[in-house]
Amino acid sequence: MKAIILAAGVGSRISKHINEKPKCMVDIGGTTLIDYTISLLKEKGIKEITLVLGYKADYIKKNIKDKDINIVYNPFFDITNGIVSMWFAKEYIDENEKLLIMSGDVYVVPEIIDELLKVQKSPVLLTDSSRILEADFRFNFGEDKILRKYGKDLTQDETTGECVGIGVLDVDFVKTYKEHMIEMINSQKHGVWWESVMYDMIPEKNIYLHDVKGMFWSEVDIIEDYHRILQYRKGHNLF
Repeated sequence: MKAIILAAGVGSRISKHINEKPKCMVDIGGTTLIDYTISLLKEKGIKEITLVLGYKADYIKKNIKDKDINIVYNPFFDITNGIVSMWFAKEYIDENEKLLIMSGDVYVVPEIIDELLKVQKSPVLLTDSSRILEADFRFNFGEDKILRKYGKDLTQDETTGECVGIGVLDVDFVKTYKEHMIEMINSQKHGVWWESVMYDMIPEKNIYLHDVKGMFWSEVDIIEDYHRILQYRKGHNLF
């Protein structure tokens, strides 16, 4: 399995609170978020990792501890979204290997990666059914865990989970994802997420969800998210 981590964004909602650092470079207690994530993935057996940078790319490259990764640059990071970062990383998408994709501003405990690596269905995205009221990007799914609706504008009643920002594609789907992503880019769909490639295939293709309810994770979108991570790690003696 290979992994692509998307860390090109500016992070405008939290930037002023973290001295305008890239979100993936926040200190989470003895390490940065991106160093933690790379180390975690390698510990789980994912040895080839591609990191897509944009905002303050030189700063990240200089300060990242593990240099044994692929680095890709998205020069349009300030006017595009994750699908473009994936396009710039397309040469590292191997159609003969499973692919893990994740946002660089997401902190997850090791158990979440363990769960994801055991999932047999594909493509699969992680969701958290315990986060309804505070959910940002929302999912709607039934007992079959197949994605039916998605978006920031779903009502509370429609929402059955929050998007975590991590997914895995098996070998049979990697080629399909890559080809469809390129088609969307060629159609000038530059402002959507990397997950939107899969959303665009609904209902012809089932997008499966895996619920990580009860396991700790957090994006770093706002300062309160960052404080949640620090509080969790301190409480579990991870500093």
